[in-house]
Amino acid sequence: MAPFLGSFVATLAVRVLDVRSIILGRSHCPHCLHRLALADLVPILSWLWSLGRCRYCRSPIGIFYPGAEAAAMAIAVVSVVVFPGIDALISCGLGWTLLTLALIDLRHHILPDALTLPLAAAGLGTVWPRGGAALLDHALGSAAGLLIFLAISYIYQRLRDREGLGIGDAKLLAAGGAWVAWQGLASVVLIASAVALAVTIIQATRGGVRIQATTRIPFGLYLGPAIWLVWLVGPINLG
Repeated sequence: MAPFLGSFVATLAVRVLDVRSIILGRSHCPHCLHRLALADLVPILSWLWSLGRCRYCRSPIGIFYPGAEAAAMAIAVVSVVVFPGIDALISCGLGWTLLTLALIDLRHHILPDALTLPLAAAGLGTVWPRGGAALLDHALGSAAGLLIFLAISYIYQRLRDREGLGIGDAKLLAAGGAWVAWQGLASVVLIASAVALAVTIIQATRGGVRIQATTRIPFGLYLGPAIWLVWLVGPINLG
């Protein structure tokens, strides 16, 4: 099931700006526009069998779809290993939603409210039965995640006269805070920032991407995995 869900996640990420095509659109090769048969749509295996090329025009397909399918499968496997019973399903739901957001941000530089806001509500919903201090910690995490990034975005815009962090990033961190509580926020930001910086430096040194002050970085691509990692193993111990 997980690889098929990964295929849907990839399709959603590609077609998110055209909701009608998500529901009614048929899968086709982006190069020759040939409609794909069922044999072309088996997650991972179809890509491997065709050696990463369209069976009809032999154009390269790329690793976006099989990568998403493999990531969705990995999320399921890790969730089952780390969590027992219903908690594994909850972890899968969180991981798959974050994967969707990360891929959408990678492709379009947006983080839709239709995913970030329900994700925040779901995070608070998972801790709701525990009530008391636990619910307060997660609610504070959500509020702090939103306010911290909004403050950074406001200060950057005042100083540089242009947008630095998108509001979508703030909403995603708010959703993350709802899942990992305020105690996990620092770890999420640290991990996401460190990985984003490392990837950016590697891209710059390889010459594939020219990094400038105005270069847009899809920070949701790094926030998503960081949130899920902290959800799995807890905050980094800096003591």
